Amino acid sequence: GHSRTLALQTTAKMLRGSPHQQLSSRTRAGRVAINSCIPQRTGRRSIVVRAELPSTSSVLAGSSETTEAAPVTDELSALHAELLKEIEERKRSQAQLLAKLDRLTGQAQGSSTTAYRPPAAAPRPVAPVGPPPVPTYTPPPPPPRPVQTMAPQVSAPPQPRPMPPVVFPEPVAPTPEPIAEEPPQPQAPPKPPLAGPNVMNVVMVGAECAPWSKTGGLGDVMAALPKGLQRRGHRVMVVVPRYDNYKDAWETGVRVRFNMFGSNQEVGFFHAYVDGVDYVFVDHACFNTRGNDLYGGTREDLMFRCSLLSKAAIEAVWHVPCGGVVYGDQNLMFIANDWHTALLPVYLQAHYRDWGKMTYARCVFVIHNMAHQGRGPFVDTNFLELNEQYKEMFRLYDPVGGEHMNIMKVGLQTAHRLVAVSHGYAWECLTPEGGWGLHQIVTEGKWKLRGIVNGIDYQEWSPSNDKFLQGEGYQNYDMATFVAGKRACKMALQKELGLPVDPDIPMMGFIGRLDYQKGVDLIRDNYDWIMGEKCQLVLLGSGREDLETALRDMEARNKNQCRGWVGFSVKMAHRITAGVDILLMPSRFEPCGLNQLYAMAYGTVPVVHAVGGLRDTVKPYNPFENTGAGTGWAFDRAEANKLREAMGNAVFTFRQHRKSFNEIALRGMDQDLSWDNAAAQYEEVMVAAKYQW
Repeated sequence: GHSRTLALQTTAKMLRGSPHQQLSSRTRAGRVAINSCIPQRTGRRSIVVRAELPSTSSVLAGSSETTEAAPVTDELSALHAELLKEIEERKRSQAQLLAKLDRLTGQAQGSSTTAYRPPAAAPRPVAPVGPPPVPTYTPPPPPPRPVQTMAPQVSAPPQPRPMPPVVFPEPVAPTPEPIAEEPPQPQAPPKPPLAGPNVMNVVMVGAECAPWSKTGGLGDVMAALPKGLQRRGHRVMVVVPRYDNYKDAWETGVRVRFNMFGSNQEVGFFHAYVDGVDYVFVDHACFNTRGNDLYGGTREDLMFRCSLLSKAAIEAVWHVPCGGVVYGDQNLMFIANDWHTALLPVYLQAHYRDWGKMTYARCVFVIHNMAHQGRGPFVDTNFLELNEQYKEMFRLYDPVGGEHMNIMKVGLQTAHRLVAVSHGYAWECLTPEGGWGLHQIVTEGKWKLRGIVNGIDYQEWSPSNDKFLQGEGYQNYDMATFVAGKRACKMALQKELGLPVDPDIPMMGFIGRLDYQKGVDLIRDNYDWIMGEKCQLVLLGSGREDLETALRDMEARNKNQCRGWVGFSVKMAHRITAGVDILLMPSRFEPCGLNQLYAMAYGTVPVVHAVGGLRDTVKPYNPFENTGAGTGWAFDRAEANKLREAMGNAVFTFRQHRKSFNEIALRGMDQDLSWDNAAAQYEEVMVAAKYQW
């Protein structure tokens, strides 16, 4: 219909435009005469405009009868002929295009209607022949303004019959059968914390914390116990000095001033959030200059650092916004570790609770080593900003050292609860030998004393995922691959240390501080026996100069069987623990001990002196009584011959009864030595302190 007419008009315009532009200047003069006959479309009617020009036949007839016409008349006749020829060509071309368009339309619509063919043009009426006028040449007028026109002298073709539009029925979706809706499953409520209603805000304070600072077992406890408490649902903060520029600790912008030793001191706080625990580092020049010498300096310097750390830890709960929220004093529990923080319960009581502040805060004091108590002249109490009543509590008379000031004494008296790091050590603290002059003070507070064995962090100390047992011949192992894994680690250790590689040679090791407490001199006194038994010996540690010299001398005397590593290496400690068959711990006293726990977790059999935590954690093996029990060997007196006897039993079992030796190692690996058990027991102590006024 109408759309077809518009399409034809567009096609006609295309056909008309190009040839007209190619006409010569001569042909252009007659364009007006031709275009004046093209039907013009105005609205819905076509108006035909005819010019006052003679018809073509009259012009031709006039030219044949009048031979003496002017050259202009011949030229005009030729022009008319040329234009008529061009019009006929256009008509044919247009008819072909229309046929093609109808054919394509029919194919697209799938209709069988025959394409439309325009009828032949009707003959043009011829004007009556008369005497031609005298032709005169008149220049053509300027071309009129362009007007949309149809093909010249061609009437509008009749419109084709309108075709009904093709209607495609919309697909009807099948009606789904009603499905019975299942009732929504009730979501399981979130699991309550393991601590239940006993969740607290816990602040652990110590002089060191691994991996940032560490000299012994205290650093490991400060790193692992907070994570165990956090897993039980407690919010935990660890407060330690900032000895170095730690990359993962960020400046909080918090500054607090204290009166210290007659001067005004300002401290800052840095914060790190690791494994769900807030680590707060106290920033002050007295800590930054220490480096790795955490406990060095004069007695006054060390007491200044310990006092500053205790005061900063109490104020941190008010000023450091961990996660945007400070801890505050509600439901608050401090855990002070060793004599370096023994002033914390004193300051909490004297500076806060006695004045109606932090009424609901409590403090648990943990005894890691009773031998170190923070002793000094009694006059040093004048530096501690305490009244005369509390100063007098520091006074202690020692039969050996006389009257003196004792910081641990006041910490034991003012703390709400006491924890020793093993059951055996808690008992030893009540004896004159184990109490180191404070046994009477501990006995007075026996009602609030409890022993809790330390644990180990399996994320760091586990043979199945130890990063130091990957490569260089070492390999990770577990109970299922113990024999092959242990053998590979032993041979890799022998190769790394330059010892003869032989997995069947008994290999002994020692890791620890070189001092009288650790019993290194007992190993030195048995050196010739160990070499005579064709065993290999590896020692790692640093400490007293005479014992360091002894290590170098033992290696020099027999380089094929002994290696003495003076110093400390975390990587080598892991590899020695995994590679040796027997770990020696002849400590004269050991509050808890961690190396024997690491050894049993790695399938290394410990030989220990039955004191403190060593007696609690290592069950002696006796092939004649408990063949299905025992995780190592123990001796009852710190003497060279007693150690030699225990080592002899271990070496004999390794050589003659390898199966029984491996069973001992596997029983050690099968124990649950994690901090989760210890954290649950610490929680019981904190709950008891919470409800103690």
